[in-house]
Amino acid sequence: MNLVIERLTDLPNIGKVLNEQLSKIDVTDAATLKKLGSQQTFLKLKSLKAPDRFYCIQMLYSLEGAIQGVSYTKLPSERKTELLNFFRKNS
Repeated sequence: MNLVIERLTDLPNIGKVLNEQLSKIDVTDAATLKKLGSQQTFLKLKSLKAPDRFYCIQMLYSLEGAIQGVSYTKLPSERKTELLNFFRKNS
């Protein structure tokens, strides 16, 4: 039996602060996050105009890890490189 995770805080890497930010861009469940993907979600979060230090590479890794169901530290190095390149282009 597969457990369906719906609340964002049930996903790895999604704590209270990130969950609050995600709710501001209408990402309130795991399905929406997965549909948007980490990169589009990150760009939408950046549009909130919080202090720049809030939008770090770890946030992007955390979003990707949440989508993949793993800690951001467990992401494959190739994917981290892709995300880092995206981050640099969009910072």
